Amino acid sequence: MSTLVRVKQILRVALQLGGRADALTDDSPLLGAMPEFDSMTVVTVVGLIEDEFGLTVADDEISAETFATVGSLTQFVAGKLGS
Repeated sequence: MSTLVRVKQILRVALQLGGRADALTDDSPLLGAMPEFDSMTVVTVVGLIEDEFGLTVADDEISAETFATVGSLTQFVAGKLGS
């Protein structure tokens, strides 16, 4: 399963999107664009990413740019997996 599919599944769970998650693309905006996506959701998503991918995300790695779109979040995870 690709990183994008796994990230979309995490967003489906964290945001309780149900079938709406199927419409998410790389360009889908997140933080500031989705009412469900707030600061508490960021914490939830980070925790789910850590669990799903077996990695650790430091506080200083979290930025608005990381959570701007589905694609930017997927790129962040892919970068963490490559390091």
